[in-house]
Amino acid sequence: MSSTVVHPLRDAYAGAQLRDPQGRPLLLTGGSVITANPSMGDWQSADVLIHGSVIVGVGPGLLTAAEDDNMIVIDCAGAVVLPAAADFASPAPAATLSPGEPADIAVLRITDAPGTLQGAVPSRGSHLALLFIGGRLHLHNDHAPDTTAASPSPAVSSPAASSPAADHPHLGTWVDESGFIHQELRPDGRYDEARGDRRSAYRGRYWIDGTRIDYLDDLGFWAFGEFRDGVLHHAGYRFTRR
Repeated sequence: MSSTVVHPLRDAYAGAQLRDPQGRPLLLTGGSVITANPSMGDWQSADVLIHGSVIVGVGPGLLTAAEDDNMIVIDCAGAVVLPAAADFASPAPAATLSPGEPADIAVLRITDAPGTLQGAVPSRGSHLALLFIGGRLHLHNDHAPDTTAASPSPAVSSPAASSPAADHPHLGTWVDESGFIHQELRPDGRYDEARGDRRSAYRGRYWIDGTRIDYLDDLGFWAFGEFRDGVLHHAGYRFTRR
């Protein structure tokens, strides 16, 4: 599998690919990411990974999995990526860019596209380059957005900084259906993920709260998964314990 790179800030034909990703993950890469989540913070340059209708990863380093996961890579260099329903005046933001939250995301150009008219001209277009609601593209550059409203997302609290018990039922090695990815959940609260012949492709900390698992990779990105009926669902993959 191979990733596809699209340049929505420059390419007029990128919208068609983004509107119909055919089940492939979308990776917003290289933009300045404003999460509105004080537990996670912001990045001058980072990635936001969308799968289906939710955000599954946020932070630097996600681009390294683009080929493995057959992502559509969306070049957001020169743009700000932030929640579509951002409210920076509220002490508890209505929406955040956090793993597990709905993919309601706005991408704003920092500068005008080449050839844009100068000055305050009403017809010059908007700096809102991309708008995703529930993971679906609703606006691409100057195209009119869909009028469907999005429900605000609650803020996500940080996971408790404690390691799982040594006899926790979810400890051990989890393998995806193809056998390509092996993710080991260790009793010291750290995970080690191998991909094919790349040992320790990803490593970091994890926290389990009920059926949810949160990851903080050593590369700096956050991700999450859910345990349902003995299966770990994570970033579009299904893992079983071996």
